[in-house]
Amino acid sequence: MTFHLPLHVETLGRPQGPGVDTFLLIHGFGASAFSWRYWAPRLAERGHVVLVDLKGFGSAPRPDDGRYGPHDHAELVHRLILQRDLRELTIVGHSLGGGISLLTALRLLDGGDTGGSRERLKRLVVVAGAAYPQKLPPFVPLARWPGLMSLAMRVVGARRIVRGVLRHIVYDAAAIHVGQVEGYAYPLGEKGALPALFNTARQVVPPDLERIALRYPELDVPALLVWGADDKVIPLWVGERLDRDLPRSTLVVLERCGHLPAEERWEDGWKAVAAFLDDSAPATPPPSSR
Repeated sequence: MTFHLPLHVETLGRPQGPGVDTFLLIHGFGASAFSWRYWAPRLAERGHVVLVDLKGFGSAPRPDDGRYGPHDHAELVHRLILQRDLRELTIVGHSLGGGISLLTALRLLDGGDTGGSRERLKRLVVVAGAAYPQKLPPFVPLARWPGLMSLAMRVVGARRIVRGVLRHIVYDAAAIHVGQVEGYAYPLGEKGALPALFNTARQVVPPDLERIALRYPELDVPALLVWGADDKVIPLWVGERLDRDLPRSTLVVLERCGHLPAEERWEDGWKAVAAFLDDSAPATPPPSSR
């Protein structure tokens, strides 16, 4: 089946096929596949990596259709999975992308295609993921005011805004570097980037989030939750609650880490991911005695 999908998709690693793990990586609010620059090459050594820029972000199209809520993004990701017939699937999501990962997993659980949606999902990795009603960080409500953001972009510039946001969300602001700022700031200068940001900010909390959360116990697959102990955007209590709600989850907490575990403490975070993948891999059958 073929869909027109307003996504930007890149692949790394081995070709997909029987017995090959597929890793689908979903970034967070205002970000892109750039967020996975440390983990993606390492995942590529283990299987087939699918890097997604969500609609409106990174190099993805930015249609003016107003459909930028988490359910809209999850629908597109689900369609991508069906279109590419992705199987042996580990969905990895950060922040808003973590919430989209959970929504996508529930869509797979519900089925809806003849290719066995329910059987596609193998694991979940949620990195500081949005999962429950909570107080939003200041930069999200501010992004809901197009005039204010447009003025700030003209007067202050994208790089200074990005640096300011990063200072708010990481543990050690001194570790922010020019390449990191540039990687996040560059897409904001593209045509249609700000309206997409505004639309996403306005719809960032699904109206049925409490109902969605009641379904998390249905996700009976191995799940790794990676959180920064000092996350001020999606606090640790979210990860702790999600760990209680998911039946087969493991929570790893990284000390001296804010909202970007895959960047701030990427080596420690990767060790946790690698151990999780090893532990949840099918056991190798003993050699036959015949």
